[in-house]
Amino acid sequence: MSQIYVIHENPSWLAPLAEALSAEALPWTEWFMHNGSFDLAAPPPEGVFYNRMSASSHTRDHRFSAELTAGVLAWLKRWGRIVVNGPAALDLEISKVRQYAALEASGLRTPRTIMVAGRDQIVPAAFAHFAGEPVILKPNRGGKGLGVQLFHTLEGLKEHVESDSYIEPVDGIQLLQTYVRAPRPVVTRAEFTGRRFTYAVEVDTSEGFELCPADVCAIGELACPVGEVSGKPVHKFTIVEGIDARLRSQLEAFLERAGVDVAGIEFIIGEDGQPLVYDVNTNTNYNPEAEARAGIAGTPRSGMGALAAYLGRRLAEPRSRAA
Repeated sequence: MSQIYVIHENPSWLAPLAEALSAEALPWTEWFMHNGSFDLAAPPPEGVFYNRMSASSHTRDHRFSAELTAGVLAWLKRWGRIVVNGPAALDLEISKVRQYAALEASGLRTPRTIMVAGRDQIVPAAFAHFAGEPVILKPNRGGKGLGVQLFHTLEGLKEHVESDSYIEPVDGIQLLQTYVRAPRPVVTRAEFTGRRFTYAVEVDTSEGFELCPADVCAIGELACPVGEVSGKPVHKFTIVEGIDARLRSQLEAFLERAGVDVAGIEFIIGEDGQPLVYDVNTNTNYNPEAEARAGIAGTPRSGMGALAAYLGRRLAEPRSRAA
């Protein structure tokens, strides 16, 4: 029987989707993508294959899960299977540099960014491009905001890079990025399902940059403070009515052009009042507490509810159309 195959490497993130798929009475199973063997000459099973591979997979001792998934997705596409968030989505998931190129090609603004390869190149690049300015250091391939740090001075950056606390990025590429001074310490994450807007959530960044909305990503400490904080925010994630109509249209057009079906796209409003897009999460998670406060938890308007319904529609597509 044709069914939905969820490709992933993190069981902690699977439970909410499993609940939503079961609520829709959809047949599904999981493909845990850490190791295994695949006969490339044999056809894959029939069904819909939903790729949830994360850029942060290497932080869970799944160093080569993304590379394995890339090969599996190529195999699925070769046999004409329906793949949600296929090879193009994975390519963007594991490289912010490629994300920015794709965003800018669609007419969206991104923060000024310098790509650096080599630990000994970081400080010289920072002094060459950000002298006298605060700067953000982030890995090209991260996920959940891991490894993103703000330095108010380049001397502080130099001290960190030369210290034992410095962590080499998994792909060897670091990014130096301008610090956007937003009027409010929030960023917005717009969720899209089937390349169409689902809802938006405001994220309080006063405690740091680890912004994964899932409960299992909750911050235990002030990992990356961005300024003076007067107490802990009551709610880190808050669902809002919507986003600017023009920006929404631009982001939907970007997803169409990039070949991404499901994503959370993060942006910040700069001092000039214009949005800067800085992250595309193709393995998107949703915050159940924020959805409960908004009155949409467990409904088709919730993130996982909308996703399950979309996967169900793809599963019902005629085979000839899907191919």
